[in-house]
Amino acid sequence: MKRLFAPVLMSMASIAAADTIVATGDLGLVVERAEGSLLLVDQSERAAIGRIEGLGDLSHASLVYSPDERFAFVFGRDGGLSKVDIVEQEVVARVMQAGNSIGGAISDDGTLVAVSNYEPGGVRVFDTETLEMVADIPTGSKTIGLVDAPGRRFVFTTWDEGETWIADFSAGDPAITKVVGMGANPYDALITSDGRTYITGLFGQDGLTALDLWDATPEPTPVLPGYGRGQEDLPVYKMPHLEGWAKAAGEFVLPAVGHHQVLWVDATTLEETGRTDTHGQPVFAMARPDGRQVWVNFAHPLNDTIQVIDTVSKEIVHEFKPGPAVLHMEFTPRGHEVWISVRDAGKVMIYDTQTFEKLREVEADSPSGIFFTARAHRTGL
Repeated sequence: MKRLFAPVLMSMASIAAADTIVATGDLGLVVERAEGSLLLVDQSERAAIGRIEGLGDLSHASLVYSPDERFAFVFGRDGGLSKVDIVEQEVVARVMQAGNSIGGAISDDGTLVAVSNYEPGGVRVFDTETLEMVADIPTGSKTIGLVDAPGRRFVFTTWDEGETWIADFSAGDPAITKVVGMGANPYDALITSDGRTYITGLFGQDGLTALDLWDATPEPTPVLPGYGRGQEDLPVYKMPHLEGWAKAAGEFVLPAVGHHQVLWVDATTLEETGRTDTHGQPVFAMARPDGRQVWVNFAHPLNDTIQVIDTVSKEIVHEFKPGPAVLHMEFTPRGHEVWISVRDAGKVMIYDTQTFEKLREVEADSPSGIFFTARAHRTGL
């Protein structure tokens, strides 16, 4: 009997342990901007499985994940930085670090989280375990385009001065490199997945500016200078987001400011390779993970529409209207599905990216940003 009893006890213990295991690789968070909450979703189930509340003003919120995909660091518009445990579905730490924030990034080793601020400006950096501040980097300006770069570095740009700063934490205290002459009023930026190329979009002039971060002394390189020359600028109701950028088949696909176009740029030479006329002013131009399609949404008042562009022909191959106020899109890691937040319908809609069939709707309260945990392993996200 004893020989039989021990394996039975071990089996029961294994079952009990299995009941407590939560795998996070299939999960994601949807920002519910009106209520200051996060909806926890399961990709395979195509369903909401929980809600985390008490995160303050999430009207322009974003988040990043720890390398183990367990914790999310949420950047609220009210200056709040929150650490959220998605396994326990709770806020485990929260600090009010500024008056107005506009995003953040996590270092490649997962030990530092940085926040970009409008008020009082500058960047503040925190320990990811405790949320204790480890560095305050004043810039005297609103900061935008904050991204992580390899080697425990953060890169960000100043709206007022048109400078890009590189903060290197590899030796402990940050070593700051400033690059001047980036252009008039940079409004957002992106970094390539290899951490080499950093590109800022400019609101104060037609064009963008690139930096080669592999260069010991990076110098600004103009990209598409004067791309709107000869065209009438349209009112800009919402700034495009370069962090929802596309790089596909060796080209960048970038939203134009004040024009109904996306712009195609060779990723090596930074020369223009084409333009695609679009339904409205693009906000996000996002590549499906395999690079074959780019999905584009648009600013108010034409924000009920999605267009899908084929990256080989650069032509629109599909257009549909999910509903009022399409704010954000997120592909599953291999790109077989896309999740779309439709704020004024109060839904997240899920589509097959091959057939364009709607697969399911998930109820959400004024949904905006959608963030799957696979982002934990991608530079710049």
